[in-house]
Amino acid sequence: MKKKNVVSIEDRIPKLKQARKKKANRRLIFYLSIFFILISIIVYLQSPLSHIKQIEVKGNAFLKEDEVIALSELSTRTNIWAIDRTGIGETIKKNPVVDQVEVVRKLPWTVEIHLKEHDLIGYIEQKGVYHPVLENGEKLTTINASVVGDAPLMSNFNDAGFLTKMAKELQQLPDSILHLISEVSWQPTEKNKYKIILYMNDGYTVNGTIRGFSEKMKAYPSIVSQLNPQEKGIIHIGVGSYFEKTNESNKEEAEQDDS
Repeated sequence: MKKKNVVSIEDRIPKLKQARKKKANRRLIFYLSIFFILISIIVYLQSPLSHIKQIEVKGNAFLKEDEVIALSELSTRTNIWAIDRTGIGETIKKNPVVDQVEVVRKLPWTVEIHLKEHDLIGYIEQKGVYHPVLENGEKLTTINASVVGDAPLMSNFNDAGFLTKMAKELQQLPDSILHLISEVSWQPTEKNKYKIILYMNDGYTVNGTIRGFSEKMKAYPSIVSQLNPQEKGIIHIGVGSYFEKTNESNKEEAEQDDS
């Protein structure tokens, strides 16, 4: 029969004390690490290390970068963790040029402002200078532009309300049709305040109205495809659509008489 090894309590006490000491040391190191991490975070947040060092603006075509940054109220003294991205976006969107905004935090020190501006829909002439017109009817009078054929000229729109209505109608047109329009002229009469005359790049003139214009104008390619390319005249897109062949002498008269 084998004799069992018996360990006395006196022999176990030193090992228990050593184990407890190691456990206490590990706990102390853990708490000290948490303490120093918290202190480091506080020091970081209160120091220039957490300040924005670079602000980038992307997607802007009409607004200058400095204008967007000024609207955001961000600076190199702003804590990158303290920025209200939603609030900044809402503030920038108050500018009528801006359609959508996204503010992105890029660690460690960069903030990016992504813009989607309202689309260019036309140009308007004022005192010999052309200014862009956006899809919401906003005239960018601080920008002098060159008409390059990417959008029609909008003439005689001296009423902001009708300009806005026309811009919204143009915005709903397919690009393939919009790019066919050279000029849109507002020609209100006593009977029809919404009357417009369009001069097309393919040589036709369109007599129409702002009301429901985008829907009626979608039929333009189909109408033109049925006409003799050698015959130019006025395409009427009012209650019904029809073509009126004219020559240069009576063309202006026909445009003025139709309401």
